[in-house]
Amino acid sequence: MRRFARDAGRPGFTDMPRLLVLNPNTTAAVTDLVVRHVRDVLGAGVDCVPATARFGGTYISSEASYAIAGHAALDAVAAHGAGCDGVLLACFGDPGLFALREVCPMPVIGLAEAAMREAAAHGRFSIVTGGVLWKPMLERLAAALGHAPQVARIRTITLTGAQIAADPEGSIGFLADQCRAAAAEDGAQSVILGGAALAGMAARIAPQVAVPVIDSVHAGARVAGALAAAWAAAPHGASDRPATPTVGLSAALAALLA
Repeated sequence: MRRFARDAGRPGFTDMPRLLVLNPNTTAAVTDLVVRHVRDVLGAGVDCVPATARFGGTYISSEASYAIAGHAALDAVAAHGAGCDGVLLACFGDPGLFALREVCPMPVIGLAEAAMREAAAHGRFSIVTGGVLWKPMLERLAAALGHAPQVARIRTITLTGAQIAADPEGSIGFLADQCRAAAAEDGAQSVILGGAALAGMAARIAPQVAVPVIDSVHAGARVAGALAAAWAAAPHGASDRPATPTVGLSAALAALLA
């Protein structure tokens, strides 16, 4: 039996695919925003299960907060992943992605990986996001995912995700300027507008840009929904992942790793 087996006896059980929408920062408003957009993209055919990190940064905008978010993501999937058929890691930058794939029997996709997959289908792409410290982190992730050759440029604005979320109307002009520059100057065949807090902005910016503008949350929803549906429909055996002895973790995470 897989650790995250679906439980037909639990209250509110549904046989539709269940997708864990996991926000690895501690801002519940971001979780709510992402879940709303994921539900808009996927419709009624997928049951979205929201989860917000129990600890860590209110926003992820540095190497330290990124490292903590990876732990928080593992902690959250241990606490909320039971019965789920897929995990959408709802942070553009995908902290903890590879560790989650190691411990989760169901498929895991992050916003950045999903958006890069979609953008790469158009050719070379640029990324526009908030927070200057994200540039080297996203370069490293693109290389790890095999997309570095397709990245034309990573463009960051000085506003962080927290500042964009606090004033989206005041931020959208800066983001649109960078998307237009990416199309005009970088040789990009598409532009990713990256960030959980930026969900929905791509549709407003796209008419001003000469190439497709990809919303990372919508891209993540499309990939995660398809992966969860496929997983729910397939038979699964037991995991052969070796145990990891630990000290000081939450009871749920310690049990998952054991």
